[in-house]
Amino acid sequence: MPSPQPSSALRSPRLWIGSGLILAVVSTVFALLYVGGNVNPKGNLRDLPVALVNSDKGAVVAKGKRLNAGDQVVSGIKKSAEGNDSFDWQVLSREEADERLGKGKLFGALVVPENFTATLAGLTSPQQTQAARPTITVLTNQSAGSFGSSMASTATQKAAHAASAQLGKDLLKQANAQGAKLPPAAKLMLADPVNVQVADGHPLGTHSAMGLSAFYYALVLIVCGMLGANAIVSQVDTFLGYVHTDFGPFRQRMPLRHTSRVRTLAIDSVLMLGLSVVMGSLVELATVGILGMDASHLGLLWLFSVATVAVVGIGALALLRAFGTPGMLLSTIVFVAMAVPSSGSTVPLEALPGFFRWLSEFEPLRQITGGLRSILYYGAQGDAGLTRAWVSMGIALAVAVVFGFGITRLYDRKGLHRAQRPEESADAEPAPAAA
Repeated sequence: MPSPQPSSALRSPRLWIGSGLILAVVSTVFALLYVGGNVNPKGNLRDLPVALVNSDKGAVVAKGKRLNAGDQVVSGIKKSAEGNDSFDWQVLSREEADERLGKGKLFGALVVPENFTATLAGLTSPQQTQAARPTITVLTNQSAGSFGSSMASTATQKAAHAASAQLGKDLLKQANAQGAKLPPAAKLMLADPVNVQVADGHPLGTHSAMGLSAFYYALVLIVCGMLGANAIVSQVDTFLGYVHTDFGPFRQRMPLRHTSRVRTLAIDSVLMLGLSVVMGSLVELATVGILGMDASHLGLLWLFSVATVAVVGIGALALLRAFGTPGMLLSTIVFVAMAVPSSGSTVPLEALPGFFRWLSEFEPLRQITGGLRSILYYGAQGDAGLTRAWVSMGIALAVAVVFGFGITRLYDRKGLHRAQRPEESADAEPAPAAA
């Protein structure tokens, strides 16, 4: 028996080279973007905002001298941070710090309480029978991003312990100058006199994914918009007869309906607008109604969800109709590959390389996540990211409409139809030979 011949398709250099180039681009782009944005967050860290709050009222210590140890703590931290631009230490009041924590504009805070100096002075007072260590509170803010909050917490705790050690040296010098005879336990306490306490500066619910629910919710909306656009293009092209559809061994082919590219995109867009209501509603129902995700402002969340799916979907449709099959790859790069590492959701923007910070200015995932954080965590405050999200979506929708319909209109005017029209076929027929 003759041996079976290998498929002729596998012998085609064009098939191997074409497929290889596409997959090489995909693997390289995704590797550079995903890993490049997150490979060295500490080395790229610049100006992570952290608050220094000094509520200390001071106290009168030995020989009638008034002292404010909280000022010493704040000035010491500011001085030690000179030349290090990793953190942006902002001296704020407690009210200002709470407000910025509640808008996601701070990743943490170090708070010196009102009685700090008085409690500290009591450690060396002869009349003090039961000395109490003063406390400095480190506030975290997972709502702004768990990774950034962790980095801020580490830095503030380190600064607080360094301040405690310096204050301990000063207290021991003061005690020795006064000739006080301190027992070993008292000396040990004075060596590190401050108790550092960690607390949540903006508490979240237990079903908030530790501050990441907004990011995951935004990612779901973007994926719905992209996949919805791909499904609509396939369904519309099948309905118009430009492509066939396979259902297992069965093939469906509709009669060809010649439709302009502009009209085809219009059909796509209307379907996208209508079905985005279905997808946005189901996403909220699944996450909030079934999974119990912590959420408030449910009406606004629904409207934002529907709008996000619609805008992303129309943007993906514009790319698909403008570039054809490569549009699917372009939409994946725009809405996923470049968007996820520049979103500031897992690694804060302040810890990203400059290229990714630039991408974050217009990449949709960052804007959508900011709007969802405002709705889910910050009481839907406009300046907590919601206003920026709405404006960005409006601009993105306008750009997608102008680009998509502009390109398809150009194709139609140039006669670049998707299939030969009947009148074109008639014009192309050769004239019958004369008798």
